[in-house]
Amino acid sequence: MVFIGLDVHSGQHRCVVVKDGRIADIQDVAVPQAGKETIYLSRGFIDAQVNGYRGVDYSGKSLTVEEIRSLVDWLAESGTLRHVPTLITGGYEQTRDNLALIRDALDEDAHLRAAIPGVHLEGPYISELDGARGAHDAKYVRDPDIEELKRWQEAAGGLVKMVTVAPERAGAVPFIRQAVNMGIRVSLGHCLPTDEQLRAAVDAGATMSTHLGNGSPGMLPRLKNHLWAQMAEDRLWAGLIADGFHLPAPALTSITRAKGLERVVLISDVGSLGGLAPGQYHWGDIAVEVHPDGHLGLAGTEYLAGAGHLLDTCLSFFCRATGCTMAQAVTLVTDHPAKALNLDVPTGPWRVGEPADIVRFTEGEDRLRVLGTTLGMNNKTFG
Repeated sequence: MVFIGLDVHSGQHRCVVVKDGRIADIQDVAVPQAGKETIYLSRGFIDAQVNGYRGVDYSGKSLTVEEIRSLVDWLAESGTLRHVPTLITGGYEQTRDNLALIRDALDEDAHLRAAIPGVHLEGPYISELDGARGAHDAKYVRDPDIEELKRWQEAAGGLVKMVTVAPERAGAVPFIRQAVNMGIRVSLGHCLPTDEQLRAAVDAGATMSTHLGNGSPGMLPRLKNHLWAQMAEDRLWAGLIADGFHLPAPALTSITRAKGLERVVLISDVGSLGGLAPGQYHWGDIAVEVHPDGHLGLAGTEYLAGAGHLLDTCLSFFCRATGCTMAQAVTLVTDHPAKALNLDVPTGPWRVGEPADIVRFTEGEDRLRVLGTTLGMNNKTFG
């Protein structure tokens, strides 16, 4: 299989040859004539926060291995070749069982092992307050419990790579230290900490902000709030939902400038209703509207109800909103999530002999148009 296009990692037009699932050759090629549509080559995108898609719910009671396989294939259509399943706040047993199922799925399937480098636990150690809690079920929210996390990590076979924590919860600081010692990255989110609580969490080892700017009350003190504090904290990566709905362009641009591109990770935070046909659905007891433009809202209101778009949309909107180049933006969904979550995946320029990991795409009006992908032996071509 041959991929030809502008290599965003080197800035050179390249021909990348794939044979038996590995990079067999890389050659420079002539620059296309001016005026022709630019075709880009990139490593596969990594989405560090996927709750589900097209009816599949990583936190749901009916999750199956076949659903995980389907989800991996659907994400590949958007250029996302690797993703981090995200389990939200729930009961101990349900979380344990779903972690074990994901572990078993990866044990059985080499392609799933390549596509899923880890798991993110977004809760249950978050704020119980309305607004900050978001759509998480209040009855399962609780204080951090390192012994519970250890049991979950055992059930997951070591797959848990990140846990989201509210710094203001009782016991958060020692929990963060112990989680970091276990090799788990700690992200701060769904929280309302003071400046002192935030600083203590970062001093203890927290290194990321979960969907910064979201998972927060609609009204905050104008200047003294945790969003400013997280933007100012250079030790924190910023996970950003750049779908055009969660962060308006001025907010997205301002946060990016405050953090610097070198500390930004773009995520979709897509949920189980993302990708479904427009209409009204129920997510638990909540009525959710899937709008014609793909975004999810609480039925009959102007409020969002999770995310419905993937990284192909996020990359496109991010470039339009911030003025960044495609090469700059792609780094935020390849090298950066791998580094922020300490994922064991290849980054940087391709090397001959390594497993193939390629997306071929062009820029569309409001999202990327993916033409083809390969991850190891799994090759796909799209119209």
